[in-house]
Amino acid sequence: MTVLGLHHVQIACPAGAEDDLRAFYGGLLGLPEIPKPPALAVRGGVWFRVGPQELHCGVEAGFAPAKKAHPCLLVDDLEAIADRVRTAGGEVRPDENIPGVRRFHTDDPCGNRIEIQQA
Repeated sequence: MTVLGLHHVQIACPAGAEDDLRAFYGGLLGLPEIPKPPALAVRGGVWFRVGPQELHCGVEAGFAPAKKAHPCLLVDDLEAIADRVRTAGGEVRPDENIPGVRRFHTDDPCGNRIEIQQA
C-alpha cells in the first residue's frame, strides 16, 4: 500500500457563506469552482480546484473558524496576491519564521486562517 498524494483539503464554513467564499477563493484568488455532485450539493458548501488538488468548503453546524489549522496555497507572485487581499480589505500577516520561504497569512470571509506562499 502506498499513499499517492493529496486529493483535497476540507475547511468548514457556516451555512449561507457560499457567495462570500466564491468571491474570495474564486474571484480574489482565481480558483475555479468545481460543481459538487448533486447528492452533496444539497448540503451546501462549495468546492474549488487548486492545481491538481481540491479545496472543499463544507457547511458545519456550530461553525467556528479555524485559527491554527489551515491550507497553504502556493502562488507565483506573492506580492500581487498580497496587494489583491489588501485592496479587498483583507489583512496580510507576513511570516518570516521559515528561512528562505516567502509567505503570509490571511483569513477567508468565514475567519478561517489561510497561508499564501511563494512557489
